[in-house]
This record gives sequence, structure tokens and C-alpha cells, in this order.
Amino acid sequence: MSVVQTVDNVALLPAYLAAGTAVLVLLADLLVARTRVTVSAAALGAVATAAGAVLVGSGGERRTFCVGADCSYVFGGRAALVAVLAALLTLGVLGLSGPLLRAGAMPAGEYCFLLTASMTGGVALGAAGDLITLIVALETLTLPLYVLVGLRRSSLASIEAAMTFFVVSVVATTLTLLGAALLYAATGALHLGRLGVVFAEQPELLDVPLTTVAVALVVVGLAVKVTAVPLHAWAPTTYDGAPLPVAAYLSTVSKLGGVVALLAVVQHALPGRITGPVLALLAVLTMTVGNLVALRQRRTVRLLAWSSVAQAGYILAPLGALALAAGRTGDARAAAYAAAVAYAVFFVVLELAAFAAVVALRPTGADGGTLDELRGAGRRRPWAAAGLALALVGLAGLPPGLAGLFAKVTVVRSLLDGGAVWLALVVAVNAVLGLAYYLRVAAALWSTDRSTAGPIEPEPPGSAAGAGPVGRPAATGPASVVRAWPVAAVLAAATVAALVIGLAPQLVLDLAAR
Repeated sequence: MSVVQTVDNVALLPAYLAAGTAVLVLLADLLVARTRVTVSAAALGAVATAAGAVLVGSGGERRTFCVGADCSYVFGGRAALVAVLAALLTLGVLGLSGPLLRAGAMPAGEYCFLLTASMTGGVALGAAGDLITLIVALETLTLPLYVLVGLRRSSLASIEAAMTFFVVSVVATTLTLLGAALLYAATGALHLGRLGVVFAEQPELLDVPLTTVAVALVVVGLAVKVTAVPLHAWAPTTYDGAPLPVAAYLSTVSKLGGVVALLAVVQHALPGRITGPVLALLAVLTMTVGNLVALRQRRTVRLLAWSSVAQAGYILAPLGALALAAGRTGDARAAAYAAAVAYAVFFVVLELAAFAAVVALRPTGADGGTLDELRGAGRRRPWAAAGLALALVGLAGLPPGLAGLFAKVTVVRSLLDGGAVWLALVVAVNAVLGLAYYLRVAAALWSTDRSTAGPIEPEPPGSAAGAGPVGRPAATGPASVVRAWPVAAVLAAATVAALVIGLAPQLVLDLAAR
């Protein structure tokens, strides 16, 4: 067998474009040093990356860095879908960040470079064909986020959130790397497809304690990235302490990356009879704990964070069907994998719309505030409030949020096809639990009860939430409204995208199944 690895530069084109965007941002910041030019370079690079992924993905599957039949980089339909989503979500977060960057709350060059560097990891992640490439791509996606979360140096909450995220992520990466090393020791393979073949040809390896420990470590390490319970506690603190656009990125691109990584190892490498029961338990705990704790939240971003935890449980639920023999047939497995990817797509679009609406309803530089501060916002900012209500209704799985409705139907149908009726019932009960807080917030936006309502104003000067880099309160007034047009554009685009995919859910399912 030849050990010479072939290189297909066409397959690598989206990754080249993403990495080139990060370099272009550095050069723009160095040579021009104007916020508008730097942000424009990042935005154009994200658009070019998405276009490159569509172009390469439409030409069929391409493989590179191959040794024999095993390849480290496989760019097909699903990889193209992940790359396009990562690029477009990055573009959306750049739009949400516009007012902050123009106000000088964060350095534009560093911010845009870190964001586009993280996008590069997201683009490469969907095409990873071996454990090393997978872990490196996932860390390329995650590492810049430690800095982004703590980039507001004047905010103690931001620094605490960054440290929490850093410590938890380092532990998760260590567990994943240790699990990968043990898998190599047990099987002599690192390519995802080769691992699946080895376990199929040598089922006795599944009875070796070393294999069980290795699989458990890999699953647990990746579950941290997905915010699965009991490995979720970092998410509410990190989301609430981060700048709102960074919290939106964590909740969408970062979550998508964790789902893609976990799905890659479960689908191609790890045995379903071991991973299935673990994922079923994680799914039940994650959706139940997330929904129950979200019921008690009074801060907007913390509620969205706990909601995100619950949504991770719905994403993991189809993979829990692998615990049963009926869920490990070819058709049932394909339906489960497609359902998990499709739900992730539906979720990130609705989540971006929710965060965009919160950013639009809050002053520049302020945090997410409390739910009471959003009370009655529908009468002051009807379009932004309508976007938030539609996103929340979609996350709840109710019409007219058809994207969320079809997402939950897809998950339940895949569970029924896999024989996991009990897990489908758990999903249904949790969906009802979620209605309580989603509809409560949506109704409060048009509430006339002013007894507990607070104005949508910046925090007091010098506070961690409302202060700029030198302790000044965030800007308000007409100038702030003019600067907020990118936020309105992102909110409109995310809302339209949610409506479109809600009307054509089969298109997403077909792409997810490729």
C-alpha cells in the first residue's frame, strides 16, 4: 500500500478561502487600520467561503490526504452544508458586532481575526476523516473563542466567563485526546471509516475494557462541546458573561461544531451498541434539566443558554435510538443521522434570529438584561420584538415557526423508526415543558403590565454590562439607531431563512442525509 498522500486542492478550496480571510483581516487591520475596512474584509471573506463551499460541494464528494482507501479529508454534501452554515453564521455574527466595533468597545482587528480563524476550524470540521483532523479542526474552532469571550477587558463578568470556558474546554480536549490515543492503542487505526471497519471485523474488541474506556472518553469529551448534561454548567455563565454577538456565535457555530464532531465519530467510527445507551441517557438528562432550569431564569441570555442546553438534548435524541437493535438497521441509522443534522440546522438559524432580536432590543454595549426589561418591548420596537417572538415560537416547535415544528417532528419520526418509542415520549413531554418559558417570554413582549417592567436603557456608568472599554456607558439615541442597521439586516435575514426552511424542510433533510 502506498504511503504517499494525494492532495486535492479543489477539495481544500473552502478551507483555503476561510484561512485566507483570516490573513486578509490581519493585513487590512495592519495596513489600513480602519474598522469599516477590516469588518468588510471579514464579511467578504465569509461570503467567498460560503460560495466556494457550494461550488465544491455541488461537484460530488472529493477526497484528499489519502493513504490507500483511508482519507483524512472528505468534502461531500454534508461537509459543504456545514461549511456554508459556518460561513453564513459568522457573517451574521459580524453584522451583530457592527455597533460594538464602531463604538470602540472591542478592537476590530483582533475581533475579526479571531472570528474568521474560528470559522476556518468550522469549515474544516465537516470534512474531517480521521480523529486527529477532527480534533485539530474542533480546537481551531474553539481556541479563538476563549479570547473572544474575554475581549472586553473592563468587564469582570467577561473575564470570569472566559476562564470558565477555558478550563472546561481544556479538560474536554484532554479527555478526547486520551480517548483517541486509547482507540489507536486498541485498534491501530485513526481514520473514522477504518475504525468502523475494524470494529465490524473484530467484534471481540468491544469486550475489551480498554475499548470501552476509549469510546467513553471520546463521547464525554465531545459532549462537553455540545453542552450535554452533566457537562453543561459552563454554558450559562459563559454565554451571560460574553458580549452578546460572541454569545450568539457560541450558541450557533460552536454548538454546530460540537454536534458535527460527535456525529462524525458516532456515525463512522464508534460502535452503536456502546454509544447508543450513553447518548440516550445524555439526551434525556440534557433536554429535561435544560427545560426545568430554564423555567426559573430571569435573565434573557441565561434563559437562551439553558434553552440551548435543552435543544442539545433534542439533537442527541435520534442518536439514542442506536441503543436498540431496531435503531441500528441501515435505514434507521440513516434517518437518525439525518434528523440530528437537520435539527441542528433548524436550531442554529432560529437561535441566531433570537440573539439578533435581543441585540436589536438592547443598547449598544449592554448585556442581555433581564426578562422584565423586555416587557412591553413589542409596543416600542414592534419589528424586533416580532422577530424574537417568531424565533421563540419556532424553538418551541409551534406554528408559524414551521422550522422548529418540522425539526421536532423529524426527531420524533426518527425515534419511532428506530423503535425508541419511550425516548420519543420523553421528547414530547419536554417539548411541552419548553412551551412554558418560550411562550411566557413571547407574551411578555406585548404585555401591558408595567409593574415590573424596566426601560430598555443602558446599565449605569462603570457597570460591567453597560460600560465601554474606559467605563463609559453605551451610546444611545439617533446615532445608535443608525449604527444598528447591520443588526436589523441580520435579524431580517435570519427570520426569512427560518421561514424559508420551514416551508421547505425536505430540502434540509436531503442535504443532511448526503
